[in-house]
Amino acid sequence: MNGLEEFIMQVQEIMTQLVRSIGPSDTIFEAARAMADFDVGVLPVVEGSRLVGMVTDRDIAVRSTAGGVSPSMPVRRIMSTNVATCSPEDSIEEALGAMANEQVRRLPVCDEGDRLVGIIGLGDAANRDPDEAEVGSTLAEICQQTGLHCQEPAAA
Repeated sequence: MNGLEEFIMQVQEIMTQLVRSIGPSDTIFEAARAMADFDVGVLPVVEGSRLVGMVTDRDIAVRSTAGGVSPSMPVRRIMSTNVATCSPEDSIEEALGAMANEQVRRLPVCDEGDRLVGIIGLGDAANRDPDEAEVGSTLAEICQQTGLHCQEPAAA
């Protein structure tokens, strides 16, 4: 590289550090109200400071409302527990790769002890990552229909 090192931007440089979250015993209604109040579509679910899950507006619509689960039930009933995360030291490229692989637009950022320290979204990368093609490619991969997240009926 002719003596010049390539600059690699890390997640911690663009992540949102002040993250709104909810506890697993808080109600689905409280999660929905927090999403409305803070104009977000996803909330990390934390116990103490440890990430234990994620709940999205889609979870509320599909798993709760359409699934007949009362809004007074705890959010743990509808949250996703197998959550992909990234580290503050990961490169933006690694975070985008994880988003593409998991087909999500946001990743919680956790330290070595699974403590939530931030969140990074595709929009954060789009605004700050100098490689616009990489962000566009990630979005295209996120939008691929795999059956995992799509609402089309399964083939009979």
